[in-house]
Amino acid sequence: MSVTATYTVTGMTCGHCVSSVTEELTEVSGVTGVDVVLETGAVTVTSDRELGRDEVVAAVTEAGYKVA
Repeated sequence: MSVTATYTVTGMTCGHCVSSVTEELTEVSGVTGVDVVLETGAVTVTSDRELGRDEVVAAVTEAGYKVA
């Protein structure tokens, strides 16, 4: 089973931002893929289980950004 959810992350301005967010989200248990569109702030997370919004927010916050 694969679950996909998209979030809007604010504060990202460059490739390093994208890398930081991707790295933190990839460390969340169950995450199998992260796709970030810098221009829109859209972050699509693919996982093998349903993720809690708090898990995603915690990872994004750890990277130094906010989930809108």
